[in-house]
Amino acid sequence: MTAVEWGLAGQLALAGLGVLAALAAPARARVGLTGVLSALVGVAGAVTGIVVLSGGQGRLSLSTSLPLDPMTLEPTALGGFFMLVAGAVGVVAAVYSIGYVHGAAAARPVLAAFPAFLAAMQLVPAAGDLLSFLAAWELMAVASTVLVLAEHASRAEVRRAGLWYAGMTHLSFVLILLGLALLAAHQGGTSWAELATADPDSATAAAAYLLLVVGFATKAGLVPFHVWLPRAHPAAPSHVSAAMSSAMVTMGVYGLLLVVVRLLPGGPTWFGVVLVALGAVSAVYGILQASAASDLKVLLGYSTTENTGLMVLAAGIGLLLREHGAPGAGDAALLACLLLVASHAAFKTALFLGAGAVLSASGQRDLDRMGGLGMRMPVTAVTFGVGALGAAALPVTVGFVAEWTLLQSLIHGARPGDRLIAVVMPVAVAVVALTAGLALLTFVKAAGITFLARPRSEGAATAREAPRPMQVALVLAAAVVVGLGLLPGQLATWAHAAVEAPSAVSDTTAIRLARIDAVLVPLAVATALGLAVALVAALASTAARQAPRRAVDLAWGCGGVRSSARMQYTATSYAEPLVRVFDQALRPQRDVEISHRDESRYLVEQVHFRQSLHDLVEARVYDPLLGFVMRVGAVGRRIQNGSIHRYLGYSFAALVLVLVVVSW
Repeated sequence: MTAVEWGLAGQLALAGLGVLAALAAPARARVGLTGVLSALVGVAGAVTGIVVLSGGQGRLSLSTSLPLDPMTLEPTALGGFFMLVAGAVGVVAAVYSIGYVHGAAAARPVLAAFPAFLAAMQLVPAAGDLLSFLAAWELMAVASTVLVLAEHASRAEVRRAGLWYAGMTHLSFVLILLGLALLAAHQGGTSWAELATADPDSATAAAAYLLLVVGFATKAGLVPFHVWLPRAHPAAPSHVSAAMSSAMVTMGVYGLLLVVVRLLPGGPTWFGVVLVALGAVSAVYGILQASAASDLKVLLGYSTTENTGLMVLAAGIGLLLREHGAPGAGDAALLACLLLVASHAAFKTALFLGAGAVLSASGQRDLDRMGGLGMRMPVTAVTFGVGALGAAALPVTVGFVAEWTLLQSLIHGARPGDRLIAVVMPVAVAVVALTAGLALLTFVKAAGITFLARPRSEGAATAREAPRPMQVALVLAAAVVVGLGLLPGQLATWAHAAVEAPSAVSDTTAIRLARIDAVLVPLAVATALGLAVALVAALASTAARQAPRRAVDLAWGCGGVRSSARMQYTATSYAEPLVRVFDQALRPQRDVEISHRDESRYLVEQVHFRQSLHDLVEARVYDPLLGFVMRVGAVGRRIQNGSIHRYLGYSFAALVLVLVVVSW
């Protein structure tokens, strides 16, 4: 057996042991043993991905009891990259779970679903044919549904979120099944090699492409199929939210790249235009909703929609530029797509695990009731802050490297003589610039309101630092955000191999896009920033010594002296100017109640302000659709009157209809 085959077999064996430990281990050791075995599943997946990206090959066949060909696992370089990302996320999430899991999340079925979920995320990119891919995809969907429903017995909103998630994830499965079945029926085979021989300009390929794009976009959380994301993430345990957002969601991006890079390469121009439109709308809409959200996990869920939107935007730009005479810029865009996948996995893992630590310590997800946690939870504060820097794409983080690469492809891909490219490029640059600015505002709010100032609730005031395994996981995630930001060359080399983009990445310290003559040396940027910060600190220290502090009364405290925690910004007030600017897109609902004193209607005793935001897509699309389905269901119930004669008549009519159709 090759190293790849050993790695694939090891993942399956470790996942099986993890499920067995969750079901049969003693109660005291159950959580720890399952967490360790789940972490080893992630290690095996990440190592296998690295071996594949380094040129390793292997094929593992798994026989089943069904009258079908055996399942085939044969990862390519593209699959190996996603295995590496999913495996690394799985390691950190599993280590975190050892100190985090308790209560309903420690039930046997929920614990057993976690190693199965991690293994399924490795099997999806490793699948070598259609049937293996669908089997792994369904295992991933079922296991994640069990994890989302972990606390369904005690929280009604979890049950509702589970229904939404189960419905959307199985809609995704059905659409992907239909799209792949179309290609398989047309080509007469189920292997990726046989499907890849389809003519991308045919009507069958066009229909399959649309079905697959919608199916994978639903899993990726792209607008308008994103409605499960802000529901499922708050409902799931935080280590599960981290794995779902950082790894599972990007399997939708893997599916899209599988279609456009491997199955239907060289398709018509509108293939790329569809991806650009989906990505641009999702990126802007997601970050707008995140910037106005006051629930921390909802904010991170909408941020995931923004990040996957940027990934798909980059993939679409890569396709268009490759087809329109700019292969160097197109390769850079596809490279940026995979760098965005890796950067999102790193910083979103840190953010979701940090949010879980905050929730566990304070019992709060509402940003308006947090504050002051930086002094009480210093490790969580620092690591969450590093994740926020990555999400805002600031220098020395891997988020900056990914968005720099995307911007380079957009800048060097300009083609004034090509009307389509001349329109698409400025729009794409505007989308990236707008999302970068709003992301900075959003994560300044998330980190600042959570960890700075004074506590706004008793839970925040009594919070304590997370247990040691959770701290270890947080530090690991934050270290990856900074480490890949300073030394991104190897990651870029692997990404280059995955999408076969000849970008000539030469070393571990720099990204060199030779075909468009662009170079980024993050260590030089970090050194320059360090010198600038040191200079500012020295000047501030000198000024402080020359002007010593003086005690002042409350009136001249300049905001530093407060009689109440209410005299400081909340998340709602911080985002209020932005909400007013984008009022037509966000459509907030505001309610102000003013209570006057009995003596005079001019003297105000209390003012209550409430603001709620409802997803505009959900309100305008899904609510009417679900209402229509419920009305149809109510009408359908009338035909079930309990009469056996009527039911026999229905069966006879159905049989006649089938015979007529078959005869015709």
